[in-house]
Amino acid sequence: MIKFYKKDQQTAIEAKHLAQIIAHGPILFQVARVLRDKGILQVLEDARSGGISLPEIVEKVSLSEYGVRVLLEAGLGMHLVKYTDEETFAITKTGYFILHDPLTNVNMNFVQDICYKGVFHLQEAIETGKPTGLKELGNWPTVYHGLKDLPPQQKKSWFEYDHFFSDIAFPEVVKQIYNENIKTLLDIGGNTGKWASASATHGDDVRVTIMDLPGQTEMAEKRIKELGLSDKVSYYPCNVLDNNAVFPTGFDAVWMSQFLDCFSETEIVSILERCKQSINDDGWVLILEAFWDTQRFETSAFCIQQLSIYFTAIANGNSQMYDSRVFKKCIDRAGYDIIEQIDGIGLSHTLLKCKKRK
Repeated sequence: MIKFYKKDQQTAIEAKHLAQIIAHGPILFQVARVLRDKGILQVLEDARSGGISLPEIVEKVSLSEYGVRVLLEAGLGMHLVKYTDEETFAITKTGYFILHDPLTNVNMNFVQDICYKGVFHLQEAIETGKPTGLKELGNWPTVYHGLKDLPPQQKKSWFEYDHFFSDIAFPEVVKQIYNENIKTLLDIGGNTGKWASASATHGDDVRVTIMDLPGQTEMAEKRIKELGLSDKVSYYPCNVLDNNAVFPTGFDAVWMSQFLDCFSETEIVSILERCKQSINDDGWVLILEAFWDTQRFETSAFCIQQLSIYFTAIANGNSQMYDSRVFKKCIDRAGYDIIEQIDGIGLSHTLLKCKKRK
């Protein structure tokens, strides 16, 4: 049941102020990023509660007084900085989070390096159902085909974002998964092998096969080899969107983490239907996803909702971070029953344990 978004309690003045924040959104983002990246927020924090004057800030960051002044004045309106009675500048709580909060920094870097230019093409993407903003990153059918070829900074921001949430969730969820007496597992969308390595180190008798695009399995194989786990992990390069692709068989379970949100509803149903050939009649399909409607906090729901726009404009043009009710309909259409739903895993995840309908 959705806990948020059912009331409009703002006054007219508050609502109009928020409207102006939205209207200036791209400017606000870049101001905050430059205040962070050029060290201005750090200078303010180092000055503690007493604040620091504009000339002193200019001296410490080696920027022009004009440049520092326009950034700080914009930062005042965003409540990143405050103006003291002594006519000096000081950092605020929000400025502190921009500077230090891991979630905020992962989000900001991902938006800057992956999303910022591409989202300019959002309207065209909505109208065509194509990731028309992807051309700002490269000439690929989807972003996943080009991950291994991204420039270093963009690749770093993409993978740090992708791994930030799973790295927190995996230690918690790995114990729940292998309580089900699972020994052989097909990891579809295995990415760089994070889950496979967590599984391989969890139990001596666990064997994992990573199924993903060839570029992804290459990256995963390199990482698994570096960890010394090659004897427990194998690879099955495959494009799951190829309806003629044969899924491997003989597994106790299929695992998909932050994977099915990369596909449309029709594609999700197709993938789930083909997963049936990989497990026996009593096998599991295990899905770890972040649904905006199951979040404990509105901030989490907000972040997940905005990520959907990345999928629309850049990643593939037809997927999103789903409302769990929409997602569960796909599971039902594919012929599965949800045996157990576990919310509140890590920062934002839900685990769905599914079995083929008898």
